[in-house]
Amino acid sequence: MSANESPAGRQPTATYDSPFMKACRREPVPHTPVWFMRQAGRSLPEYRKVREGIPMLESCMRPELVTEITLQPVRRHGVDAAIYFSDIVVPLKAIGLDLDIKPGVGPVVEQPVRTRADLARLRDLTPEDVSYVTEAIGLLTRELGSTPLIGFAGAPFTLASYLVEGGPSRTYENAKAMMYGDPELWADLLDRLADITAAFLKVQIEAGASAVQLFDSWVGALAPADYRRSVMPASVKVFEAVAGYGVPRIHFGVGTGELLRLMGEAGADVVGVDWRVPLDEAARRVGPGKALQGNLDPTVLFSSTEAVETKTREVLGAAEGLEGHVFNLGHGVMPSTDPDALTRLVEYVHTHTAR
Repeated sequence: MSANESPAGRQPTATYDSPFMKACRREPVPHTPVWFMRQAGRSLPEYRKVREGIPMLESCMRPELVTEITLQPVRRHGVDAAIYFSDIVVPLKAIGLDLDIKPGVGPVVEQPVRTRADLARLRDLTPEDVSYVTEAIGLLTRELGSTPLIGFAGAPFTLASYLVEGGPSRTYENAKAMMYGDPELWADLLDRLADITAAFLKVQIEAGASAVQLFDSWVGALAPADYRRSVMPASVKVFEAVAGYGVPRIHFGVGTGELLRLMGEAGADVVGVDWRVPLDEAARRVGPGKALQGNLDPTVLFSSTEAVETKTREVLGAAEGLEGHVFNLGHGVMPSTDPDALTRLVEYVHTHTAR
């Protein structure tokens, strides 16, 4: 083991003993660590300024711009972790799929994946396909020092839902039709996406990410039996592929209260919880041996400071008995959120939980 590695493997010692990493490992912390999903984004005027006139996918491929955007909320809010600025469709774009992120709509796929022949377009992802990620993370880890960087990727189900639907969906009728009607094709699609996702996470970890989060944003649309049979094997494959690195693995989805135990069983060290399930109840559902992340309702931040503090105390109270807790919102920061409310929230959690 080299001097700059921790006992857990490849993690640099600079971040190993940070509050965020300790909480992920369910170890005692000096205060509850805080970060926010979508903390680097449209809620920040400095983000809007540097992104002006630059399409989303292009901005994800400029290492110096990615570095600046990722660092902005760390500077402004004093959060305990940075999350790599990217988008879940970046690895799909990197392997040559014709897709774009349309303002006000989201990812749109020119030719949806509907047949077995379409699978041939999903080739393996190589580190050379995303060399800009390696470069950006190198720049970031030098700037961040002891602040951990979270790498991330979209989970196979959520990527599949975009690919099969051709864009965002409220009902996922095409994806579910394939899942129910052609389960072999569906399984092969998710397995291919698991390989691409795992390769994308490996690039981030090898470049210096201290932890990774798998976003299964839309998997809450499924019943537990369908999740276990048709989705969980692919998520397990992703988590197992990066297990040897020793970095904390976080799993998050929206509306997943009925899936929390299964999402933990898929291989996560930390299970993200949205605002619908109190953390003490979430802990009961997930079972022992996992840290939890969450789960203040993002809309609370539009209320008064007093109301934000009251709701925050409720979250922290529900988290008191947890083995490990990372404070976060129950979903991403909303674009019209006042950045100062986020800064105050970080300070409040740090002060209120100081040990």
